[in-house]
Amino acid sequence: MKRSCRQQLEGTPLKQPIELNNYPQAEKRDRKEGVIDFLMKYGTLIALGLIIIFFSLMNEQFLTYGNITDILRSISIVTLVAIGVTFSMIVGGFDLSVGSTVSLATVASASLLVWHSQELLVVLVVPLLLGALIGLINSFIVVKIKIPDLIGTLAVMYIINGVHLTYTKGYSIYSNMPMPDGSGTAPGIFIPAFQFIGQGRIFTIPFPVILMVVLVALVHVFLNYTKAGRLFYITGGNKEAARLSGVPVDRYRTYAYVISGVFAALAGIVLAARIGTGQVSAGDSLLMDGVAAALIGYSVFGAGKPNVIGTFIGAIIIGILLNGLTMMNVPYYAQDIVKGGILVGALALTYFKTKTDS
Repeated sequence: MKRSCRQQLEGTPLKQPIELNNYPQAEKRDRKEGVIDFLMKYGTLIALGLIIIFFSLMNEQFLTYGNITDILRSISIVTLVAIGVTFSMIVGGFDLSVGSTVSLATVASASLLVWHSQELLVVLVVPLLLGALIGLINSFIVVKIKIPDLIGTLAVMYIINGVHLTYTKGYSIYSNMPMPDGSGTAPGIFIPAFQFIGQGRIFTIPFPVILMVVLVALVHVFLNYTKAGRLFYITGGNKEAARLSGVPVDRYRTYAYVISGVFAALAGIVLAARIGTGQVSAGDSLLMDGVAAALIGYSVFGAGKPNVIGTFIGAIIIGILLNGLTMMNVPYYAQDIVKGGILVGALALTYFKTKTDS
C-alpha cells in the first residue's frame, strides 16, 4: 500500500514537464492568432497606406491637393452607387440594376433640361422618382414573386437599358444638339445651377465631395444608431428568425431596394452634371466598381458584413488605384487586373475570418 502511494506520488510530478512544455506552443499559437486578427482588422487599411506610399514615390504630383480632390471627386459617384448596393447586401440581397439606373437617371435629367427646358426642381425630382420606381420593381420581383435577386435584378437591368436606349434612340444628349426627329435644335441647355452639382466648389472643395461625405456620415449614423438601421441588419442576418421576432422582413427588404435605386439615380444626376451630357450606358462601368467597393468594405476593421464606412474606404481604394495607375500610364484595360487582385485579397481576409469564427 505504501509502495502504491509512493508510486502515485512519484508519478504525479512527471506530468508537470509535459504541461510546461506546452506553454511555448500555446504562446506561439496565441501570437499567431493575434497577428491574424490584426491583419483581418487592419489589413485593408495597411494595403491602402502602402498603395498611397507607392504612388507618391512613383509620382511627386500624386499627393498634391489638386490630385487628392480629383480622386475624391471621381469616387463620389462610385460611392453613391456603392451605398445603394450596400443596403441591398445588408438585407441579404444584391442589386445588379444600379448601373442601368445610373444611365437612366443621367439620360432623364439631361433630356428634361435639353429637350424640355424644365426647371432645376423637376430635373432633380423626376430621376429620383424613377430610381425609387426601379427599386419597387426590383422588390416586387425579388420579395413578392420570390425570384432570386441576382436573376431578378439582372432582368431589370436589361429592361432599363432597353428603355433608355429606346427613349434616346441611342443618342447622347447635350446642349444645343440637333433633335433626333430632325425638327431642329434642342430648345434647352444644361443650366449652371444643375452643373454646380457636379462641377461646383464650396471653399475650394468640390461639391460632389461634400455631398458624398455628408451622405456617408448620415447613412452610417442611420444604420448603427437608429432602430430602423438595426432592423435592416437583423433582416439580413436571419430572415426567418427576424420574421418570428415580429420584424416586417418584406417591408425592410423593399426599403433596401428602393434606397438602392434612389442612390443610383442620385449618382446619375451627379454624373450628368459633371460631364455636361446625358450619355447612354454611362453607368455600365459603375456597377462593377460599386459592387467592388461594397465587397472590399467587408474586410475593413474586420467587420465581416456590409457597412457604409467600409464601402467608403473601398471606393477610396478603387479611386486611388485608378488615379495612380493612370498617372503611371498603365493602359485602362490592365487596370481591372489590379482591381480584381485587391478585391480577391479583401475577400480572402473576410472569408478567412468567417471560417475561423465558425
